[in-house]
Amino acid sequence: MSQDARSSREDARRDPSAGDPMRVVIVGGGTAGWMAAAALSRFLGSQIDIRLIESEEIGVVGVGEATLPHLRAFIQRLGIDEAEFMEATGATFKLGIDFRDFGAIGESYIHPFGAYGFDLADVGFHHYWLRGRANGAALPIDEYSLPITAARANRFTRPPAVGDQLDSSFGYAYQFDATKFAPLLRRFSEKRAVARTEGKVVGVERAGETGDIAAVTLEDGRRIAADLFIDCSGFRALLIGGELDKAWEDWSEWLPCNRAAALPCEAPGGPIEPYTRATAMPAGWRWRIPLRRRIGNGYVFSSAHLSEDEACAQILDAIEGEPLADPRVLRFRAGRRRRSWVRNVVAIGLAGGFLEPLESTSIHLVQMAITRLIELFPDRSMSALDRNEYNRLVDLEYDRVRDFLILHYHATRRDDSDFWRHVRGMAIPETLRRKMALWEGSGHVEHYSEGLFLEPSWVAVYLGQGIVPAGHDPRADNPPDAALAKAMADLSGEIARRVAAMPDHREMLERQRVRVAA
Repeated sequence: MSQDARSSREDARRDPSAGDPMRVVIVGGGTAGWMAAAALSRFLGSQIDIRLIESEEIGVVGVGEATLPHLRAFIQRLGIDEAEFMEATGATFKLGIDFRDFGAIGESYIHPFGAYGFDLADVGFHHYWLRGRANGAALPIDEYSLPITAARANRFTRPPAVGDQLDSSFGYAYQFDATKFAPLLRRFSEKRAVARTEGKVVGVERAGETGDIAAVTLEDGRRIAADLFIDCSGFRALLIGGELDKAWEDWSEWLPCNRAAALPCEAPGGPIEPYTRATAMPAGWRWRIPLRRRIGNGYVFSSAHLSEDEACAQILDAIEGEPLADPRVLRFRAGRRRRSWVRNVVAIGLAGGFLEPLESTSIHLVQMAITRLIELFPDRSMSALDRNEYNRLVDLEYDRVRDFLILHYHATRRDDSDFWRHVRGMAIPETLRRKMALWEGSGHVEHYSEGLFLEPSWVAVYLGQGIVPAGHDPRADNPPDAALAKAMADLSGEIARRVAAMPDHREMLERQRVRVAA
């Protein structure tokens, strides 16, 4: 966008007659609502007036304890100090996700937040590894990943600001108490003039000529008008679903899990793992997320294959410490709105879509939607071009994540339960079928320039769940055998050396706590 066009749009966000800023109302708090308030106030605060409506009587889901590396950039762009954020939310560092029993019972792999080795001559490292494996000259591919090696050793250090190629080959995320994240962002937002209104939305007023939402009515009779509404009301979807009745695209045929039984437990002591664990269960899978002072646990399951009472009993049997609460059952369905920006309403978070937390994508999808909204933020004319582009980008991200999650279920050799036999044999989306066929034939991963889950992520799941391609890129055959074997041995040795020099994860967290307290 040119500078002139940007200035014109900024002017149009103010009332031409009164000079008033454009009014934005966020319906619903929680993680999604306060992330939206924080980002909008940080990047557009001088051009818009922001009000968030929430009720303390309405609970929030609040189980999104595991995140992806993208959240680091969000925290940094807001200007929140990382160490202070981590102390406020009881956070630990996260280098990846440990998947157990997905491909077959007894097998495991880590999906790392980083690369395997280095590309050479524009050919991905895994092609050279496939060649070495075929010749019996390669170690398991995990040995060529710094974040996997560090995670298994329970060690962590931040990537240095200035370092070599290996230093910059990984990223990290956080595991934190989600119930403490929204209050942190609320404090941040209110310091930047975001107004919070306590109350329940009970009515919606439409503009007769356009059909836009003109105002919402609260339980006590107050009327709150706005130019743009952001629906962060969770699964209730008060505006996008309840008022505008925008259709939901149901993906349960591919992602049949529709319940989660969640509870925290005491940490058993000992190491704090710098990774989340996902363990396949007879009717789904369970998570284990190590925080500073407790462990988050949950069983994501299909109600067609397991009752809620049975799921609660099984997660209680599986946890490692004393339970800190009774299991809480959450009900959901996988899918998204066919359009998450309709008229002057944008749905963000659970109101716009839901994908189970198998790959810790919930907060990322909120962040992605907020980022796209800021990039395409409208003026009062609410251009259809802005809406269409926003919906295209959001749909694309949801669809890619959907395919990646389905892969974890479909790429299995398990036949020990009705659930696993079902997902193993089910028809899959054509987009995923095409991706899998490309990999199985030549070891290539479908490329896209931006978005979530790039080549190393797909490689991790394909190989981790036993899908070894029939071939590899022929250019990987160019280096001489001896030179390739030496380079790979040197790489695995250097990774082991650097990981051995890293501090223990618990020690790293304690050092940070002391610095913040000083």
